[in-house]
Amino acid sequence: MSSTSSASAPTPPSPDPSGNARAKAVTVRRARTADVAAVRRLVDPFVTRGILLDKATVTLYEDIQEFWVAERDEDATVVGCGALHVMWEDLAEVRTLAVDPDFRGAGVGHQVLDKLLHTARWLGVRRVFCLTFEVDFFAKHGFVEIGETPVDGDVYSELLRSYDEGVAEFLGLERVKPNTLGNSRMLLHL
Repeated sequence: MSSTSSASAPTPPSPDPSGNARAKAVTVRRARTADVAAVRRLVDPFVTRGILLDKATVTLYEDIQEFWVAERDEDATVVGCGALHVMWEDLAEVRTLAVDPDFRGAGVGHQVLDKLLHTARWLGVRRVFCLTFEVDFFAKHGFVEIGETPVDGDVYSELLRSYDEGVAEFLGLERVKPNTLGNSRMLLHL
């Protein structure tokens, strides 16, 4: 990702086993501030259903550099998004991964996740965490379910100092328990 062209190179479409025409080519690229409205449109239905943690619009702007979006090549409509949040030297979290319901099953989520994992490797991150209801989806990428928070006591103490709600979820703090009920903790070693 040291060159601009690799950040916006088209990602080949994943095959859609049903032969569905929805599996059109998309480009996965770095998100820009102009994409915040599209990210909000993708995320809000999942927030309403308690699947994703709500983020204030200002937080989406503050964190936009963590996001990648998938846009349809034919009309540049943003149909997927995801973020990679670095938590520590060797640990990052995949968060806010969402796909337009009309494009579920078309490989868009896999393409966004692949880009996030590529970014993690480029940054030197060795472990990627997620908190998810979509266990099978993440397992296809090598994530495994874990029980406890996978950091030692010193790192845990430092992470407690973070104001980020996602970090609080990662740590399993009581104040965010309602956000995480039913979710699975998963980890991928890169």
